[in-house]
Amino acid sequence: MSTKPFTARGKNLVRCSRCLLAQSYCTCAHCRPLTTKAAFVLVMYDDEVLKPTNSGRLIADMVPDTHAFLWARTEVNPQLLALLEDPGYQPYVVFPGEYAFEGQPVVNQVPPEALAEGKRPLFIMLDGSWREAVKMFRKSPYLHGFPLLSFDAGEMARYALRKGQREFQFGTAEVAVMVLAAMGEQSNASTLNAWFELFVESSLLGRNRRPTSDLTPRNELISSFNTAWQTAAGESL
Repeated sequence: MSTKPFTARGKNLVRCSRCLLAQSYCTCAHCRPLTTKAAFVLVMYDDEVLKPTNSGRLIADMVPDTHAFLWARTEVNPQLLALLEDPGYQPYVVFPGEYAFEGQPVVNQVPPEALAEGKRPLFIMLDGSWREAVKMFRKSPYLHGFPLLSFDAGEMARYALRKGQREFQFGTAEVAVMVLAAMGEQSNASTLNAWFELFVESSLLGRNRRPTSDLTPRNELISSFNTAWQTAAGESL
């Protein structure tokens, strides 16, 4: 639970209590999880959990082994520390390599051979604005001993709901798409990306940023997600 109420623009819109989209454009009926070897933990900056534009929840929609904790500067949730120390996981902090501390490894791929026997990758996502994410990383020494998974994001983010302060800043779900691709799970990456695109379109419809008379684009995105999910499910059999 956040320590702050959500009082920003859009607070009066009648929303689904689960996906936080406008009830008219709720996507919950279409949600189906992936079969993946990845695990994620979202370390969230205070009221980020309440923002309807937060895409971190999309990771939890698709990846069954997803955890979330609120970040605090002066104390660390013991359950978070226990998760990071779990012998079944091999943690990676997903963050730009330019911020690595001295001696902190930086990688751009996590192939199966990079994992110790019996371990699954646990990807730590710092979920907040760019400034908040930098603050969380710098002031969380318990993260500085893990490798950084870093990407060359030279293209502009497609995340249209909240503009990043830097050209390479992506929404949390977009970064998770790159994480899955870095593991070699390209079909799962495509499915999460389709889920993200449906989320963006539905959000913009709820904010009256799209004409509501023609829902063809949204219906096409639903179809694209279903096709991507079926492809990924077929590959996991």
